[in-house]
Amino acid sequence: MTQGVDTRPAPSDQPTAEIADILRRIIEQRRIRLKKATSESGELPVLRTGEPRTVEDNAFLAALHGRRGRAIIAEVKMGSPRLGSLEGRVQPEEQAMIYAAHGAAALSVVVEPDFFGGSYELLAQCRAASGLPVIAKDFVVDPLQLWWAKRASADAVLLIAALYDREELIDYAGMARYLGLVPLIEVHSTADVDKLAGERWELVGVNNRDLRTFEVSLVHSQALVPRLPEGALRVAESGLKGQAEIAQLAAAGFDAFLIGESLLLASDPGAKLEELLR
Repeated sequence: MTQGVDTRPAPSDQPTAEIADILRRIIEQRRIRLKKATSESGELPVLRTGEPRTVEDNAFLAALHGRRGRAIIAEVKMGSPRLGSLEGRVQPEEQAMIYAAHGAAALSVVVEPDFFGGSYELLAQCRAASGLPVIAKDFVVDPLQLWWAKRASADAVLLIAALYDREELIDYAGMARYLGLVPLIEVHSTADVDKLAGERWELVGVNNRDLRTFEVSLVHSQALVPRLPEGALRVAESGLKGQAEIAQLAAAGFDAFLIGESLLLASDPGAKLEELLR
């Protein structure tokens, strides 16, 4: 199907009752910014539906496949609602280079500006500095964000399943693929996983942090593993601090591990990354 970026309907305002208040506020603010950006952008390219990405045509996917079972996606972010601002504490380009030098398979860069202090320019800088393939972590509520990710040299994009109904999720994934991006579908519940049935997916991530309480539970993530679609690489996200947790999740069937705060806040992030990889 053909979708114009400037005419694509936004995801449902209340796709699930389980979305936490902080996430609702993030989405509301994202819509405000995007409404202004869309009005200023003028004519935009038409995005069609692309086929699923492969290791031959997507560097992010290839990097995770190449280290399947021990692939670490190391994150750069400049703050969060829980941590506050990390400006001055984290030097993003230096952090990205350290990750590349000490064994990260890929980068994650949080680009949301109002709650996480990010930008697509930050992503472009970190990718250029490190040479690693990178995923843009945003709260995608408009196809314009997919275009921004592509323009910033992202290789992948996060799609949070709780923000969409099934058809919207399939639509956004197709448009990301059309741009050459591989979508990482983040799920938090069996209801999210049910939206994936009957489709082919390259990457599915389980967030260990509950969206309602923001508590971390590896048991919850492990319980979802048998329900995840066959053929997709499985990514464990959030709250991972030590080698034992990674080993536990790898044994449960996860292929890659997205790690942020424990690396960002480490006194020696290179040494911490090597420790996690051992």
